[in-house]
Amino acid sequence: MKLSIIIVNYNVCVLLRQALNTIIKACAGIEYEIFVVDNASTDNSVKMVTNEFPDVKLIANLKNMGFSKANNQALALAKGEYVLLINPDTITKKDTLSKTIEFMDKHPMAGGASVRMINPMGDFLPESKRGLDTQWSIFFKLTGLSKMFSKSRLNDRNHKYWSDEFETAEVDVLGATFMMLRRSVILRTGFFDERFFIYGEDIDLSYRIRRAGFKNYYFPKTYIIHFKGQSMRKYSWSFIRHYYGAMFIFAGKYLLRMPRLQLKGMGAILSPSYEVER
Repeated sequence: MKLSIIIVNYNVCVLLRQALNTIIKACAGIEYEIFVVDNASTDNSVKMVTNEFPDVKLIANLKNMGFSKANNQALALAKGEYVLLINPDTITKKDTLSKTIEFMDKHPMAGGASVRMINPMGDFLPESKRGLDTQWSIFFKLTGLSKMFSKSRLNDRNHKYWSDEFETAEVDVLGATFMMLRRSVILRTGFFDERFFIYGEDIDLSYRIRRAGFKNYYFPKTYIIHFKGQSMRKYSWSFIRHYYGAMFIFAGKYLLRMPRLQLKGMGAILSPSYEVER
């Protein structure tokens, strides 16, 4: 099998239906399977998938397992040479999957790839070339972890080298909205770290792919439409807890020693005045 597609859903039934319809059309000529992992939605999502998409492999969790664990449930069952992790709040262009697979086939050292994303108005979304948002950038600078992410626009999100949305480029971080992964690589690196409930898991997996000697790419020769931020309200306590908690989980994994002076400065990252790219 060439491609396994995994969608984690939480209470976005209407968008999920739209995403599945466009993905299935984009799979024309590709041997594929689709998994939907539903995290205890209360909006009829499970019934909709069962009735309207009988060929989709549905995993219906009885409670919200989080983004990482839900993806891992399907990753453990996936059989494709490539695995696509894609958000339910997306529309996939007809040629997106075939072109991205072709790119991966031509680049055997590619562990993963993301594509150009636009919003429903047709505007380019800068997070397509997964620069880290302000709070993660500050966090990496304060802890010294920025040395591991030289290509992630840590210092200047609008740097001239990142200005061309149509330029194929090697990147450090693949955003979780669209991650085309080589299954043989993630079998080596391991799947998502389930300590990341939501947020940070894509940064962690992207880093492990690079540590294993493979490359991550931004591939802009096709695109998806992303509606953005449909699953969790910004500024809610749940959001703040998971978002900032992910930073400390990451530091605990990779930082051997954090100087006290740096720790004192970390209060700067605790203000939720930012835009989240999810």
